[in-house]
Amino acid sequence: MLADKDLVSIQEVRTKVEKAFAAWQKYRTFSQEQVDAIVERMAAAARANAKHLADMAVEETGYGNAKDKYIKNLLTSDWLPRRMRGMKTVGIIREIPEEKIVEIGTPVGVVAAILPTTNPTSTAIYKILISLKAGNAVVISPHPRAHKCTCATAAILYKAAIEAGAPEDIIQCVDNATIEGTNALMRHERTSVILSTGGSGIVKAAYSSGKPAFGVGPGNVPVLVDTSADLEDAIPKIVAGKSFDYGTVCSSEQAIVAEASLRDRILALLKAQKAYLATDAQRDALGKLLIMPNWTVNPQCVGQAPTKIAKMAGFEVPPDTSILCAELTGVGKQHPLSAEKLSPVLSLYFVPDFNTAADTCYALLKFGGMGHTAVIYSKNDARTREYALRMPAMRILVNTPAPQGSTGITTNVFPSMTLGCGAAAGNITSDNIGPQHLLNIKRLAYVVRKPEEAFEMPLDYNAASYATPDNSASALPIDRGVVVAAVERYLASRGAPVQGGPSCACETSHAAPARSVAPNASADVVDRFLARRTNATPG
Repeated sequence: MLADKDLVSIQEVRTKVEKAFAAWQKYRTFSQEQVDAIVERMAAAARANAKHLADMAVEETGYGNAKDKYIKNLLTSDWLPRRMRGMKTVGIIREIPEEKIVEIGTPVGVVAAILPTTNPTSTAIYKILISLKAGNAVVISPHPRAHKCTCATAAILYKAAIEAGAPEDIIQCVDNATIEGTNALMRHERTSVILSTGGSGIVKAAYSSGKPAFGVGPGNVPVLVDTSADLEDAIPKIVAGKSFDYGTVCSSEQAIVAEASLRDRILALLKAQKAYLATDAQRDALGKLLIMPNWTVNPQCVGQAPTKIAKMAGFEVPPDTSILCAELTGVGKQHPLSAEKLSPVLSLYFVPDFNTAADTCYALLKFGGMGHTAVIYSKNDARTREYALRMPAMRILVNTPAPQGSTGITTNVFPSMTLGCGAAAGNITSDNIGPQHLLNIKRLAYVVRKPEEAFEMPLDYNAASYATPDNSASALPIDRGVVVAAVERYLASRGAPVQGGPSCACETSHAAPARSVAPNASADVVDRFLARRTNATPG
């Protein structure tokens, strides 16, 4: 039964989708220059407020830390618009003279943007910018625990958009978001496409809505440290990635996998980076704390400082601890810390050789991160490429922290807060989602050849031989003897005596009571049938 707050949310969604759709009717006529001016003005406003919005996000949600959320806000308000600068998205976006093809960008309409609680402001900036860059309107459904900071972000960008000439109501943020309201947003007839970021439940709902949807799967990012790696470079980067915003990014490192010969050096370097190495008992306590009985992450631990997580698990660590580490011997439900943890807790595996290391990384991805991201630190390009070919991940990062590499800060993948995981994870794409995914392309195609010039017909082709006559049955040769024999076998199987009897004993094994049949009756029936089919007297 729907509660009053659900009814309020549903009605608000309906009103705001209609407003956004009406605004889009105007915005869809804007030129590329007008669209780009609006995007640039919004990005500038987001940059100016990036630190304030980061502080708001931490204060409201209690997840992560303001310094790293500020960096994520800059990723989406600075680096993203720079990468989009010059990208054609509306009107004629490309001409291919040699093929006589013209491509025309066509906005999809109203984007339903479902936001998470872990990255509420950076994701809002990102989804608004790419939606309007593609010529669309957007309706944002914030996570209830991040409503204030998300809607504040939307309000800042909306004000800037209006100042740059955008139609009123082009950006909408739902003030009373509930699950039922979000479902109504995704199913609304005016909604054209869904951008869903959040838990598996909301992503599955997006894909079940009947609308085109971009959702993402969970990450369980393995990091293979090869024997050729520069460990003094690799280990600080891994710690920096794992500790970034206290592990709230889905592409954060979840496990180091390395050959046993590297164990002592890796452990020493982790300690030098202020990582705390848990005892076996502490490891078990962390596993029970972080992973719930239903195999979801404990929400009380998401994005919390390592000192707080250790205390919740029943032990103390130094106040300057960067991350918590625990050695594991297997992958699966017997080893809770082999799952995604969304916190600054890193698993460690030390194995005999490279093949075993790659197999362990594969198992980690299969256990909870199919299609997402994997990392390798190596100077051996042959091994790097072998790893890339073997891993069921759509982003294979080399010698970089995972959150920064996967989102495009330290690599040249498209800057994004929505990382597609491909068919392996039930996602529609394996791309980093950008404005190019939020538009349709119509193609103006000029004639370049006659039909008969498109391909060669076989030399022995005779069109007349493929013609079907009006009486198609008469064109098929019929062997009278074969048909008579078939009829007699059928009659025999039904227990009717026929001239010559059944051709084998099996034909009477389930015979019905015998019935009298005139001699040559089956042949007479066949003759009459053939006469009707051929309009001729059978010979």
